[in-house]
Amino acid sequence: MSNETPSAKADSGDRLVRVGAIVFFIGALATLVTVAPLFLGTDPFPPVAYAVCMLMGLGFVIAAAGVLQSIAVQRRQARAVQ
Repeated sequence: MSNETPSAKADSGDRLVRVGAIVFFIGALATLVTVAPLFLGTDPFPPVAYAVCMLMGLGFVIAAAGVLQSIAVQRRQARAVQ
């Protein structure tokens, strides 16, 4: 068991959600930038640019982990009260 208090663990879950949202929006912006040349008729970006678009999925997974961590902390707190 760790020495963290339940509120500190809940805060870390909230922090994961915030970080996940930031990573997701960076990936979404990269997706918009990467798709733009297809509509503008210019040369497409190199494949590395398409790999940056995967940050959208990574951000979603990070945020989901934060939500699950917050849920677990709240369930433990509810059990401790009973």
